[in-house]
Amino acid sequence: MAAHIRAEVHAAAPAADDAYLSQALAAIAAVPREAFVPHALRPRAYEETALPIGHEQTISDAYIVAVMTAAMRLPPQARVLDVGTGSGYQAAVLAKLGAQVSSVEIVEPLARAAGERLKRLGYRVEVRAGDGYAGWPEHAPFDGVVVAAGAASVPPALVAQLKVGGRLVMPIGASWAGEQLLVVTRTGATTTARCSLGSSMFVPLTGRGQRGEEAGLFDASVPLCYGASVARADVAPARKLDCPRGFRSLACTGRGR
Repeated sequence: MAAHIRAEVHAAAPAADDAYLSQALAAIAAVPREAFVPHALRPRAYEETALPIGHEQTISDAYIVAVMTAAMRLPPQARVLDVGTGSGYQAAVLAKLGAQVSSVEIVEPLARAAGERLKRLGYRVEVRAGDGYAGWPEHAPFDGVVVAAGAASVPPALVAQLKVGGRLVMPIGASWAGEQLLVVTRTGATTTARCSLGSSMFVPLTGRGQRGEEAGLFDASVPLCYGASVARADVAPARKLDCPRGFRSLACTGRGR
């Protein structure tokens, strides 16, 4: 899977095939993805798609996890905030990189299950239930923040909790149609720089940062980070997934991330 992801990234944007991608892919290769999906879906754990994990949430496609992880350009022993723990897969990949990971999940049963799962598998991640829009100020500042849910604008609290030089990677847009995967670098006490990984489609952020899904145009003024788009929609295929009974997820209807 890791080799295939590298080939896809290189074909989309050769400049994105860098040392940070290599580090992300090494971590992904070492994390058992099947341990983070429901038992009934384990045979599909390595398919290139999002999969439902219950509570209308999904585990992201490993491709987009690799791209977002690499885009943070984390230093050794980084402090990272992961917003939207889900099943804990993104947090596990970050922990495998050697990062100190703080992860926030708004759905309390998912937060509890992910915390138990990560501990059982030996990943050192601190998980709490809460609204990730506010970040985790007690654990700031962070070298990187990663958010796998879309919002209309960048949450100010998440930028404020970055170190100078730190990067936030998050899908931003007034609606799915206008959404793109942004990299926001904190360049000073009150300044930032932005670039785009390309068009994206994620499930919307819930809680305080939930958007109204009004019409909105794609912001073409944001430069591409690698000179070409490397992002892609983190949603399930247009067909319905063969989901276990009881999984009323967006992914089971072709809209999940």
